[in-house]
Amino acid sequence: MSLGEQAPPPHVGKINYQKNLTPDLAIIRVQPADERPVPDFSAGQFVALGLKLDGHHNITYRPYSLSSPPEEKRYFEFYIKSASEYVMSKFTSTLFKMLKGDLLYWRKPAGAFTIEDKKADGAPDTRRLVLVASGTGLAPFISYVLHLKNIKSKREIVLLHGAKYVQELGYCDMLKNMSESDPNFKYLTTVSRLDHELSRDWRGNVGRVETLLVRKDGCKSQLEEAVGEKVTPENSFFYICGYVGTINAVISILSPLGFVTNRKKREDGSFDIKIETYI
Repeated sequence: MSLGEQAPPPHVGKINYQKNLTPDLAIIRVQPADERPVPDFSAGQFVALGLKLDGHHNITYRPYSLSSPPEEKRYFEFYIKSASEYVMSKFTSTLFKMLKGDLLYWRKPAGAFTIEDKKADGAPDTRRLVLVASGTGLAPFISYVLHLKNIKSKREIVLLHGAKYVQELGYCDMLKNMSESDPNFKYLTTVSRLDHELSRDWRGNVGRVETLLVRKDGCKSQLEEAVGEKVTPENSFFYICGYVGTINAVISILSPLGFVTNRKKREDGSFDIKIETYI
């Protein structure tokens, strides 16, 4: 933008849906206030939402991954948790108090955490996609899964989601239904905190999401049991989205198996793990 040129006016949106899964976790939809279709984007990208806090004239923006697929043109969908388990940020607390029809601001979708469909040499990448999410790191993978379903992709997809509590396994019913109806889609979940009302009656896997990748006593991991073979860089490509601890733990498990991240590519530009960090 040249000197003296004014910045373009911000895009205005309105809340058209909000579902609180817990007091600090919600699914929120935002549609353009002018009711135009949302702009084109790629599965895995984010949108920065903007609010005027405490009566200030300046707009404060926060980026949130899109959980809606690119084919959904009516609204953006987000899977949002407060910045802290105990104390919501000023931005998130304001957002969570908003009602259907309330206005806010948004910026066009951006980001590079998108699906890799070609190898370094340009050949199609047909390896299974293993999507590893902790908490709201699930959001971009919902966009991935719905997009690949919409385009009738035949690629095998395995989604692993770890949460602290059962009620934080967002989109669980939808994903279970998909796994039951689509042989190319598998869905594994785990919960790390059972001593809480939000985890009442849980009978599934217990532990952090990376435990689903651990081989025990020479046996296959739960992921490998699900896919029916050992997981290698030749047959699987990993995406990890979540907290730094999750990312580091998953990389420490995969690296000895020959997997290479996009942060340290091989000399030919190839890699087997793509990373997105949630603070």
